[in-house]
Amino acid sequence: MRTELVSEPGGRDRDNEDFASVGVPASGRGGSLVVLDGVTPPRGGTGCLHSVPWYTARLGGALTELTVSLPDVPLSDALARAIARTAQLHAGTCDLSHARTPQATVVVARWSAESVEYLVLSDSALLLEAPDGTVTPVLDDRLALLPPSALVSDDVIDATLRNREGGFFTAAADPSVAALAVTGSVPRAEVRALAALTDGAGRWVEKFREGDWADCFTLIAKEGARALVDRVRALERADDAGRRVFLGRSKTHDDATVVYVEL
Repeated sequence: MRTELVSEPGGRDRDNEDFASVGVPASGRGGSLVVLDGVTPPRGGTGCLHSVPWYTARLGGALTELTVSLPDVPLSDALARAIARTAQLHAGTCDLSHARTPQATVVVARWSAESVEYLVLSDSALLLEAPDGTVTPVLDDRLALLPPSALVSDDVIDATLRNREGGFFTAAADPSVAALAVTGSVPRAEVRALAALTDGAGRWVEKFREGDWADCFTLIAKEGARALVDRVRALERADDAGRRVFLGRSKTHDDATVVYVEL
C-alpha cells in the first residue's frame, strides 16, 4: 500500500480548517482515510467558544480511531459516534443548536481484503479507480443542486438551508445527520486506488474546469497530490477579479487537501 497526503491552508495568516488522516490497524490488514473540510463561518458568530480547526481536529481524530478500531461498525454509525463524542466535549460551554456551530464536510473510506466502504457528506469528493483505469467519483451533490437564490453572496449559503430538508447537510453537533450521508461498498478487487479531496483542491475540476474527475485522478496518480494543489494555486493567482465573480469564489485561496491511496 502506498499513501500520500497534502493539506495546505488558504493563506499564511490563516489556520488550516481541513483535517486529513490515514489509519492502519496494528494488524496491518486494511485501513481507512478521513478527510474533513471545516466550514468557515461568516461574521456574526457561531455560538461556540471554539474554532473550526478545534472542531475538525477532534471530529477527525475520533472518526479515524473509530473506523480503525471498530471495523465491523458501519461508517455511518462511526460518524454518528464521532459527532456525539465531539459534541460532548463542548456541550457544557457552547450553543450547539446554533446554525453556524462548528461543522465540516466529511469523506471516509475504509478498506479490507474483501471490500472498500465509503461515506461522503457535503461537497468534498472521493474518487475510486478500478483495475482497468475507470474512475468513479462519489459525490454528495445536494449543495450543488441548490438554486441561485440560496446564495446570500458569492459562495455564502443561506443558513436556513444548512442541515435542513431541501437544503444540504454537514457534520455539526447532531449525530442523526450521519444517516443522510452518501454511503456504499464495492468489492476490494474492483478498486486499485482512491483519492479524497476537499473542495479547495477540487476547484481544478469544479471551478476552473481544467478537466473532469478522471483527469484529476490521473494527475494525482502520475504527478502526486502536491502537483494538484500547486496547479490550483497557480490558477487562483492567475485569475482576475472578473473571472472570480464568474466562478462564484468569495475566497481567492481555500484550504486544499488531497489524500491518495494505492491499495
